Amino acid sequence: MQKIIRVNMTTKTVESEIAKVYISLGGRALASRITFDEVKPNCEPLGVNNKLIIAPGLLAGTNASSASRLSAGGKSPLTNGIKEANCGGTAGAKIAKCGIKAIIIEGKAEDDSCYVLKIDKDDISLIKNNDLRYLGTYETASILRDIYGERAGVLCVGPAGERGLKAAAIASTDPFGELKFAARGGMGAVMGIKGLKAIVVNDEGVDRMTYHDREAFIKIARDLNKQLAMSPKTQNIYRKFGTSGIVKAVNALGALPTKNFRYGSWEHVEKISGEKLYETICSRGGKGRTGIPCMTGCVIQCSNVYPDDKGENIVSTLQYENIALLGSNLGFDNLDSIARLNKVVNDLGLDAIETGVALGIALDKGLGRFGDEESCMALLGEIRKDTVLGRVLGNGALITGEVLGSSRIPVAKGQGFPGYDPRALKGNGVTYSTSPMGADHTAGNCFGARNEVNPLGMEQQGELSRGLQIKMATLDSLGFCIFAREPLFRDPSIMAGLVNALLGSDFSKDTIWDIGINTLKVEREFNIKAGISPAQDKLPEFCYYEQLEPMNSTFDLSDDELNKAIIV
Repeated sequence: MQKIIRVNMTTKTVESEIAKVYISLGGRALASRITFDEVKPNCEPLGVNNKLIIAPGLLAGTNASSASRLSAGGKSPLTNGIKEANCGGTAGAKIAKCGIKAIIIEGKAEDDSCYVLKIDKDDISLIKNNDLRYLGTYETASILRDIYGERAGVLCVGPAGERGLKAAAIASTDPFGELKFAARGGMGAVMGIKGLKAIVVNDEGVDRMTYHDREAFIKIARDLNKQLAMSPKTQNIYRKFGTSGIVKAVNALGALPTKNFRYGSWEHVEKISGEKLYETICSRGGKGRTGIPCMTGCVIQCSNVYPDDKGENIVSTLQYENIALLGSNLGFDNLDSIARLNKVVNDLGLDAIETGVALGIALDKGLGRFGDEESCMALLGEIRKDTVLGRVLGNGALITGEVLGSSRIPVAKGQGFPGYDPRALKGNGVTYSTSPMGADHTAGNCFGARNEVNPLGMEQQGELSRGLQIKMATLDSLGFCIFAREPLFRDPSIMAGLVNALLGSDFSKDTIWDIGINTLKVEREFNIKAGISPAQDKLPEFCYYEQLEPMNSTFDLSDDELNKAIIV
């Protein structure tokens, strides 16, 4: 029987309990359910009464490829509602293999010290380590891997999280020590403000995973893994370009954020495209790599290491959202500048999407120049130095826009837009408006359905978003990466079979989606109790009247169309 670990940062106590009532939940479903059950909706997100829930996906730690993602949940400092951010890396699988279903971080350290939660087969304990105070994520992860071994999975925050900046993320080490991020919603601020700098987990010597029917599980997983490995998308797109492969396609759609979302296409798109990234990595060689897994055993292998002109590592992974928000949105026409900015944002422990939107607003208001790396680095330097301007920027797009007096703040429910302008991809506008997560593409990204539903159409957008929100909530709960979606969406009985073989449950290809439906209901109910009424299911005003070039489109869907997406 898996257990829940409860860490009280006020009393410095660690307790465990059997996870009886949550047996069929994992990942996002579990993080949201515990938040709903234990967190007062009207609490201060950075106060003592909020909690951070770390929950591996339901299938984490198994041999199912791409299914060991981890969710971080709680009340968001950005949206003031419920939030789940998820990431790859090795920690999700290792936590699950240690027999842990969730880690609940509660209370708040009162001694202004820096703590590490250490987990292994023999011990779970809080360790004070003030040498890590305000270190960047890269140095923090490196030090902890030196102390606890390179096999250890590390979750940590940077100085942004420790200072409670609302755009702060949680970093997770991958099998090679590179960092992936549970970035959206400011969950790094919730972790850091409690005094928890890092979680280190080592599964060496633990008993193997237990299954209701091990043979059945392995058979289904092997077939899924083969489908994913042999997929033309995996072989020809994901392993070469990763998520950056869609840069030119989003640009052609007229939805690529450009110069603070003033335009939907970028004349220099070829220079920042996935094809250019792949060509550059291959030609520079050295430490540059494509086709890297972010989770042990993942056959998709969509990560990369982007090198400088000497072959030295600048950043891993340079992906679509970062290219869009730190690239075209800031007016950059080269990948090197984007990669260098990305590295600094990562090291500060910030969400690259939220930070890119905030920087775009700052440049638009004259605090720097579009396409000027020095200007942007200077603004990030303000965050590093913890100046007043730095704290404004580090608290995200909404606060940045309000302080600077902007009438164009690309946020929904307090959270910055990801890399798809909702005026040109209207299904995403529905998701940004109606999802309990706010402006979060991972909650239901309609880009992949652009050939099925006209991205500029006035109809079918609500139903499209609703279906994808349900599907993504289910994937997030099982621990699957979105890149595994093709065979899973085509044949949901694969997911049902895996869960049933693991737990002895009786899900069918139809009822497996109930995991996502019930999660969305819980999340929406929490938000309403937190004061996020249906009146806030909307986009900022400029999206309704400012035409987006080159499509000259606005977000003009009816309320009835939006309401079709809402799960009640």
